[in-house]
Amino acid sequence: MDVDEILTGLYSEQGRQDPYPWYAALHEHGPVNAVPKRAEHSTITAVAGGYDLVDQVLRDPGWYKGAPPGWQDQEILRTFLTSMMFINPPDHTRMRAVFAKTFTPRRLGALEPVIVRIVEERLDRMAEAGADGAEVDFVADFAYPVPALVMAEFIGLPEADLAWYRQRVDWIDEYMDVAGKTPERLARANQAADELRGYYRELLAHRRKQPGADLISGLVEVLDAGGVDLTEEELISNLIVLFNASFVTTVYMFSNGLPLLLAHPDVVAALPGDDALAHGCVDEVLRMESPVHFLARAAPHDAEVGGVPVARDENVLLLIAAANRDPARFPDPDRFDPHRAGPPSLAFGVGLHFCLGSAVSRLEGRLALPRLFARFPELSVTQPYSYSGSLFLRGIDKLFVTTGEAR
Repeated sequence: MDVDEILTGLYSEQGRQDPYPWYAALHEHGPVNAVPKRAEHSTITAVAGGYDLVDQVLRDPGWYKGAPPGWQDQEILRTFLTSMMFINPPDHTRMRAVFAKTFTPRRLGALEPVIVRIVEERLDRMAEAGADGAEVDFVADFAYPVPALVMAEFIGLPEADLAWYRQRVDWIDEYMDVAGKTPERLARANQAADELRGYYRELLAHRRKQPGADLISGLVEVLDAGGVDLTEEELISNLIVLFNASFVTTVYMFSNGLPLLLAHPDVVAALPGDDALAHGCVDEVLRMESPVHFLARAAPHDAEVGGVPVARDENVLLLIAAANRDPARFPDPDRFDPHRAGPPSLAFGVGLHFCLGSAVSRLEGRLALPRLFARFPELSVTQPYSYSGSLFLRGIDKLFVTTGEAR
């Protein structure tokens, strides 16, 4: 297959359900390849799946995130492009400095008992729902509520608002897919951004009157005191993007990882009480089943990437999920090995835009997975499952299980 056929396969339903054979075929063509113009990404010049090359481009501060034409006219794009995840220095540096102060080792340490409490509560509910052999939707009962409740408590969102919030997150994620730029999806994403912005304005006003110990209360306090270089509207954009990015990826870490782990019963049996193994399992799940499959970066000037010419302002599609299975860096890349040596996965990116919430996500995985299997050593998947329609954020949205005899 040539590169165009591989990309066509990736964008098919078959490719979305199992992209890894297509990534393997792409590796046979080398770490980076020129691509023909396609309607899905008219400004993409090259596609890269080699680990070292993807890592190199992501670490180079000159390569930037391009703004789509007409972004000022769309609420969702205005929200993205006034947040640190989607903009470039110096504004990126200014915004990230504010939020980096909140993701400290001390704050993470304080979050650990919160995570343990939420995990234990959800395990109790799973035990109740799964009594007498009843099926449980692992995503609805565990994989979604654990990170959603953790981030809600961390940021300061009322638990009662999460169901309403999730629908808006889904509309935004649908639009972000490489084939998601339809008028209907754009309209829903614009609606979601508009409603979320109004929601956060009300929440900020409420925290001004009744502050708490959460992130929003702290940010409002320093914002009103003139202690940060951030406007209120920029704060809202960043809160929307931060919440979305920090919990959706963790949902898929859990739901994508469960079948992978259950295929290795010796690992599952050894997980409870083995913190080093828990670290390794989280890392290997993220490598093999990355929730985010691709990013894009634009060239700051005419350049060559691995011998492929890329004109100024043209984009390279960086397939981080392919890079995480690059046989040049990960021998036998399709084998699950929680003791694997080698470079870290690129699941949370690297460089300027490395995901700030990655430490929280990894902590949730390290604390939750051993407790899950300690409580339910007979956990098993009962129905065939499928992955979301998105290749940008790829994950299992429904996963039915039986818990077996709980301990």
